[in-house]
Amino acid sequence: MSFCCGASMIGTKGTLKHIRTQIHNVPILFCPVCHRIEVHYLVENEYEILAEYAHGDGAFEVDFAEYVDGKDHLLYDNCVNHEGEEPLDIVRSQIDMALDLLSVATSIGDNEWEEQLKIRLKMLSARRDKLLNKKPSKRV
Repeated sequence: MSFCCGASMIGTKGTLKHIRTQIHNVPILFCPVCHRIEVHYLVENEYEILAEYAHGDGAFEVDFAEYVDGKDHLLYDNCVNHEGEEPLDIVRSQIDMALDLLSVATSIGDNEWEEQLKIRLKMLSARRDKLLNKKPSKRV
């Protein structure tokens, strides 16, 4: 499970830019709190090699999936959430995990961790509220 700033990262594929080369379909992990993106650790070496070769060849775009054999079935096994899920469900899941961690931090008396988790919970709550306000209300 990959974590960033107290939230578990979401597994997805995306386009990354290496100097002037755009590399599509790169397995990445995305933090729903701070929006940090990192290449999935299982393909990090392959990404770096492909990026260097593509840039050296002067390619402006390459598709990661065409050059790297699929480890797709393994890539997101350690992710709690995935891109295809409803954004509101993802945020709720992240809030639940942060609350669980907050109870652990409280029980072991780690005040610094508690404060960090409270900040993350505020950010996640704001994101949840934003998503709830975006949804059309159902009137009966």
